[in-house]
Amino acid sequence: MEPTKTAYGIWSGGRFMHFGEALDEGKMTDVIHHAYHKGVRTFMTADVYGGGEADEMIGEALSEFPRDSYCLIGAVGHDYYQGKRDGAKGFPRFTDSRLRPANQYRDYLKTATEKALKRCKTEKFDLLLLHNPDSVGYSSDAVWTAMQSVREDGMTDQLGIAPGPANGFTLDLILSFERFGEFIDWAMVILNPLEPWPGKLCLPAAEKYGVNLLTRVVDYGGLFHGDVLPGHEFGNGDHRTYRAPGWVEAGNEKIDQMRDYANKYDLTLLQLACLWNLSHTPVKSVVPTLIQEAHETAKPIKVKADELASLPDITLDPDDMAAIEAIGNNKGCMALKGGNPTYSGDAVADGWELNPDLEAVAERWSIRPEEDLVCVH
Repeated sequence: MEPTKTAYGIWSGGRFMHFGEALDEGKMTDVIHHAYHKGVRTFMTADVYGGGEADEMIGEALSEFPRDSYCLIGAVGHDYYQGKRDGAKGFPRFTDSRLRPANQYRDYLKTATEKALKRCKTEKFDLLLLHNPDSVGYSSDAVWTAMQSVREDGMTDQLGIAPGPANGFTLDLILSFERFGEFIDWAMVILNPLEPWPGKLCLPAAEKYGVNLLTRVVDYGGLFHGDVLPGHEFGNGDHRTYRAPGWVEAGNEKIDQMRDYANKYDLTLLQLACLWNLSHTPVKSVVPTLIQEAHETAKPIKVKADELASLPDITLDPDDMAAIEAIGNNKGCMALKGGNPTYSGDAVADGWELNPDLEAVAERWSIRPEEDLVCVH
């Protein structure tokens, strides 16, 4: 089954990634069932979340529904089997040279996918993503030959790539489209009306190479849900505490300027953000984070799922899209990950210097790294 235009990510609900209140297993399952019954039919997990626990939870939650009635997206890439966790940086990528040489990539990916499928109680994924790759994952023939072998073994119908966890990887992602477009059916990028940059830079290449885009962080850390307002207090460990001071206030000020567009189309703010994304040609699916905020006046997470599930089938007017983007313009607001002109030193899992291949990508796509990929604030 192809991914549908609305998708549910297992990181929603705060259990596997710290956003808002962490729901217990029963409440998480209830929300997944609720989303399914309301019409959300694409569900996404990743093997590293909870050390496999997320796979098990979504597999159990979906087990009562016919397998052909929903799309299941899996993700592999962090080696939490043999790798050692490095604090907040997480587990190393399976391509880390300290773990294995390139001729063992295929065996790793086959084993990791088999284990994930078993936890998910299914025989194959509809889409399997390469999760948070390092520079090797974007550029190596050995990686994508190994990914293709997983498909040939019948463990997935489609393949994709999911950069992260932070924003960036622009030239790296385009490089992967150019080199491995015959293998890559889908890519996941960060995109929303308050973060058009740098994700939009990848859209022309995705369209040229026929790569469909699944977009995340559509809710912009919960602001498009409408219950994260100026003065909001985040709990200890909430991922959003790592954002720059004042981001809630600045974001809400911009969202207030977008309300007329939501009213014009009779949309909630979340729906406006989703449809702004989907109105870009290569974007075919949106997976906002559904967050149960901890304060008393918070919008219930099921209501947020309802808004996602009831997304109307419309396309925003191009002039309105441009006006919304102008309001949300965030160019240069953060340091980007991946290949970057400001990075120097040895490559790490999420950062490396520009090399001639990436510089050539930039030239082909009229991207000026020193102007288009740097933090200026």
